[in-house]
Amino acid sequence: MNILILGSGGREHALTWKLSQSKKVSRIFIGPGNAGTAELGTNLPINPEDFESVGRAVRDNDIKIVIVGPEAPLVSGIHDYFLADGFLKSIPVIGPSKSAARLEGSKDFAKDFLTRHGIPTAAYKTFDKSNASLAPAFLRSLEPPYVIKADGLAAGKGVLIIKDIAEAEREVNDILGGKFGTAGQKVVIEQFLSGIELSVFVITDGHSYILLPEAKDYKRVGAGDTGLNTGGMGAVSPVSFAGKEFMARVKERIIDPTMKGLAEDGIVYKGFIFFGLINVGGDPFVIEYNARLGDPESEVVIPRIRSDLFELIEGVAEGNLSEREIVTDPGFFTTVMLVSGGYPGSYEKGIEISGLGKTSDCVVFHAGTKISGNKVVTSGGRVLAVSSPGGTMKEALEGSYRNARLLSFDKMYFRPDIGFDL
Repeated sequence: MNILILGSGGREHALTWKLSQSKKVSRIFIGPGNAGTAELGTNLPINPEDFESVGRAVRDNDIKIVIVGPEAPLVSGIHDYFLADGFLKSIPVIGPSKSAARLEGSKDFAKDFLTRHGIPTAAYKTFDKSNASLAPAFLRSLEPPYVIKADGLAAGKGVLIIKDIAEAEREVNDILGGKFGTAGQKVVIEQFLSGIELSVFVITDGHSYILLPEAKDYKRVGAGDTGLNTGGMGAVSPVSFAGKEFMARVKERIIDPTMKGLAEDGIVYKGFIFFGLINVGGDPFVIEYNARLGDPESEVVIPRIRSDLFELIEGVAEGNLSEREIVTDPGFFTTVMLVSGGYPGSYEKGIEISGLGKTSDCVVFHAGTKISGNKVVTSGGRVLAVSSPGGTMKEALEGSYRNARLLSFDKMYFRPDIGFDL
């Protein structure tokens, strides 16, 4: 069977790497892919948000299943585009419909969903230009720091945590004034929750679900969780505090009510659900939903899946996921992200990467790379994710860091303390 994976990051390389091991998969096409995916499949020069070009690629390459990596095409309705086309409607899309993807595409929708269905989350209020004058009073009713979120997708930059009340008020006005474009037509202000975060993932066919390995990622660019937020500087799986008792609470209080709530609201959800959680004194709360797998979490979650991942993908496509099983490696995987100098601010592209043939006992997932002539060069802020196994987290991290030091490109940087809080 030929499959198409949409996206170009580390998550898509991890999916390609794992699915290439399945006996049920004939050829893998990746659109647009990167230098890493090119070694395992066929890269196609298509934009995942250009639905017509995606449709042509499906027709031209006899694609039987489409797996959507990033959130933007899901929120824009690629699943609905396929369902509305006479030919494409028979091609399963692994990723939710536009209505279901509102769980990620609208912070206000997600918070309303959580509140209506009694799922633990922080107290909040939503503001737009019509009631913006009430925002300062709500801010002042909260204890600092203040959590301010643009309602829509803002390329990972739309969540702000601010300690100063005057600065918080200015940010609300700036967002409503167009700082993040249409993503900021509404602003969600939330109570700050103090705890330790983790990411939990399920795959669902709209009826049943299978729990995937959990992970913890590290968003801040600097050691000790300092500096600017990024797309993720590394990740660890499993998470030490997410034992049987805690995960039973996650299932009972969050996952099951989410699935029940989607059914009650008449929303058919097919694909991955990412639960961004925070552990507050042993109790899980939802910070956010994402409508796809995480990145860099995928680079530790997917390597821990011992069984055939395509069996689960096929279960979603055929609607019989309840008949499928997952086998998970009990050991650890850690990933360390190698990023361009200056990231998450401005950075150069097109810098040659050396050392790719020197690593051992790890998987190097490409996140922001491309082939230029006969060289692999940088093409993004997050460039490579070095994922290593270990019997303990310490062993896995030693492998990731040992191999990270064998790779190099000008101004390369990586965070030196992934897993420090575990």
